[in-house]
Amino acid sequence: MPISKQEKEQMLQMLKEKMGSAQLIVMADYKGMDVGAMTKLRRKMRESGSEIKVAKNTITKIAARELGIEGMDEYLEGPTALAFGFEDPVAPAKILSDFAKEYKQLGIKAGILEGRVVDDAQIKELANLPSREVLLAKVLGGMQTPMYGFAGALQGLLRNLVYVLEAVREKKAGEATS
Repeated sequence: MPISKQEKEQMLQMLKEKMGSAQLIVMADYKGMDVGAMTKLRRKMRESGSEIKVAKNTITKIAARELGIEGMDEYLEGPTALAFGFEDPVAPAKILSDFAKEYKQLGIKAGILEGRVVDDAQIKELANLPSREVLLAKVLGGMQTPMYGFAGALQGLLRNLVYVLEAVREKKAGEATS
């Protein structure tokens, strides 16, 4: 069923808005996926703060051109779903990569990272990165380790100072009694 010019214009505006605000956009081939699998994929995307949309390739090309994104045209062949990562740029790549393992019909075509088109190999590398929470925990752990060492060293110095002061007190007490 053909869509009207007004619907195409609305779709173009929606795509431009999402493409402009997304940190990462992943293009995927979803040909052969059933409705249940696509619903499951949409749910997982929503849970991660991401979103997946299916749009006409010509409208996607126009939106990309109007946003100044070049090099997308070669990947916009056949059915294409666009996964937008708004909060965590790794999340859509990770979810689509995991889904591609489970559902062989899903294939990652390419992506757009910071306004630059990247191929499927780079998207897969991005998917292999640890999650944002894990990276933050590693950074925090790295920051805490030197502080624990410093606190331990200070504690040792204070303990030694107390021992010295106790020895001086005992010596003075011994001298006073003699």
